[in-house]
Amino acid sequence: MRYLAPAKLNLFLHITGRRADGFHDLQTVFQIVDLFDEIDIEVIGDSVIRRDPRPDDPVLAALRDDEDLTVRAARLLQQAAGVRQGARLQVTKRIPSGGGLGGGSSDAATVLRALNELWGVHWPVEKLAGLGLQLGSDVPVFVHGRNAFASGRGERLTPVELPPKWFLIVHPGVSVSTREVFSDPRLTRDTPPLTMRALPADGGRNDCEAVVRARCPEVAAALDRLAPLGARLTGTGACVFTAFDAREAAERAARDLPGHWRRFVAQGRSV
Repeated sequence: MRYLAPAKLNLFLHITGRRADGFHDLQTVFQIVDLFDEIDIEVIGDSVIRRDPRPDDPVLAALRDDEDLTVRAARLLQQAAGVRQGARLQVTKRIPSGGGLGGGSSDAATVLRALNELWGVHWPVEKLAGLGLQLGSDVPVFVHGRNAFASGRGERLTPVELPPKWFLIVHPGVSVSTREVFSDPRLTRDTPPLTMRALPADGGRNDCEAVVRARCPEVAAALDRLAPLGARLTGTGACVFTAFDAREAAERAARDLPGHWRRFVAQGRSV
């Protein structure tokens, strides 16, 4: 069986405080977009979780099983639900790693959702999302599979309706460490919390942007190049995005970019 794992954009990202457990409190709106990784999953009779890296993807091939979120997700559900079956997993990456698009979290959530059905576990989505939180703060939104206003670590989700948009997403060829950004002393951590009624109509800002600009000149260059189009950083980067009302406008803007930047034109999902 083949499953699609979508990417996300953070339409804004506010850091409202630091928690005693080492995480940060944040507020954001997650926009799901139709840029996908592909995950092939086969249920097998024994209890082993097998990972079959694609030979043309040396990054995934070099990962240990305990570093691979899809393997960790499968093992976590297997143990929590007392499943005796195993699975064979193969991921085809389309979403850039270290880009702030949530690819690894989406892959993990997709494995949880798929094996929840294939193994006959049939847990409700809220229980599955709670399990996914052990793997990462972005995993629950992908388990739910819908656009949402998020708070807490990102796990407290309220569904939101977002206007139809097309997005130009630019990856300037670098990877940004989320851990390093959140540990940077220059990060703003005291943005006043918003209410749902006060969500920024202009798209808001990303509190991580100043830190990422200082750490990654390539990201700063992409933000500056796309600034006239309202460019924003997603997550902790490195990807930069801007919104359009029509696909054609996004594609025209993409053609004007330097050839060494990866670019994607993706449609925002409406749920």
